Amino acid sequence: MHEMLAIVLAAGKGTRMKSSLPKVLHPVGGLAMVAHVLRAARAAGASSTALVIGPGMEQVARVAQLDQGDLDVHVQEEQLGTAHAVLAARQRLMRHRGDVLVLYGDTPLITGATLKRLREALDDGASVAVLGFRPADPTGYGRLVTGDDGSLLAIREEKDASDAERRIGLCNSGVIAFRLPDVAGLLGRIGNANAKSEFYLTDAVEVARQDGLRAAAVACDEREVMGVNSRDQLAVAEGLWQEARRREFMLAGVTMTAPDTVWLSFDTRIGVDVTIEPNVFFGPGVTVEDRVTIKANCHFQGIDGKSRDGLVIREGAEVGPFARLRPGADIGREAHIGNFVEVKAARLGSGAKANHLAYVGDGEVGAGANIGAGTIFCNYDGFAKHKTTLGDGAFIGSNSSLVAPVTIGAGAYVASGSVITRDVTPGALGIARAEQSERVGWAEKFRTLMLRRKAASGKG
Repeated sequence: MHEMLAIVLAAGKGTRMKSSLPKVLHPVGGLAMVAHVLRAARAAGASSTALVIGPGMEQVARVAQLDQGDLDVHVQEEQLGTAHAVLAARQRLMRHRGDVLVLYGDTPLITGATLKRLREALDDGASVAVLGFRPADPTGYGRLVTGDDGSLLAIREEKDASDAERRIGLCNSGVIAFRLPDVAGLLGRIGNANAKSEFYLTDAVEVARQDGLRAAAVACDEREVMGVNSRDQLAVAEGLWQEARRREFMLAGVTMTAPDTVWLSFDTRIGVDVTIEPNVFFGPGVTVEDRVTIKANCHFQGIDGKSRDGLVIREGAEVGPFARLRPGADIGREAHIGNFVEVKAARLGSGAKANHLAYVGDGEVGAGANIGAGTIFCNYDGFAKHKTTLGDGAFIGSNSSLVAPVTIGAGAYVASGSVITRDVTPGALGIARAEQSERVGWAEKFRTLMLRRKAASGKG
């Protein structure tokens, strides 16, 4: 098995994105486009990776290294074409002995399976293999010129193509694999006698053929090699990615009653026999175990700018509708989280319930505990977060405020409308509200007084 070096070109800043963020860092499925490409290369068997960036794009390198771990970063000081970009990694190429795969950081839909098929063309005897696609309208794309035997003869950019070549439907994606002893040497022989005076990586095919080497074309779905250069194209890529991911989950045993309204992230994990109703959003870091029911209009996010704690909904739980779960939420087996309940950094034990209108933040809720409507875990004093603990089977009456740090013992009750500032012992009733009093006949006297005042004012 040949070792493979993946070279990912991410030098373009993407001014058409109208953004201060480099183009390849815009997310699809919650993950930067360049990270999608790096993961596809790993899935195809890449043992090492080199990233080529432009000047001032250190942010791209940092994000890529966070996702990929160890990779070489090279800077293309001048934008003189794709071959020139690959040669920015010349030192890495010179040290490598094996296959070389060239990818682009703005093609987030490329898959490891397709890249493996490209490598198979090398196994079949090609020294250069190019990934192609057949769009409905090939205008603007470079064409793959093939011979009668199906071998690849040349790649012709449209501006340099003849009329006959422009009628070819098989187009160049830009993704190329090499199996050569000296890839850098071959690329160094590419000239720039073209309409843009640039050094095209595509010319590597003709240079290889001049050496008597064989080149091959491998076709893939057009969607996989879609490049993203603008916000509208980013939205199209997001839609295609979501569609594919939803299908994967449904084929694996997940029911989605309105799939187009379910939004997933790159690391979403969902078990079997899970039912997801319409309008559910999964941000990064969410795990859903088997037999969970998620009702409509829920928002889940296990990772954000402040926390990477993750979020787990355990087997048989029921969540929603209109529930919000944030980082650190751990919803226990058979637990219920109902409408307009928010949970953050809190673990709910098996069978615990918060069925409506509650905030459960920084807490530990025991098995079978019940949190009534309008309950608030008062976890923040303006400076620090504090923890609320409910024992097994505790019952919190509606409209209660639990001022942390506080512990409600196992089996204890908190009376509705209480503001609890001290611990409640197991099995006890905690009441913290003013004693109710009653004034007999007060209502009739009040009405009479108000009617007199109204008549006297002349505003009746």
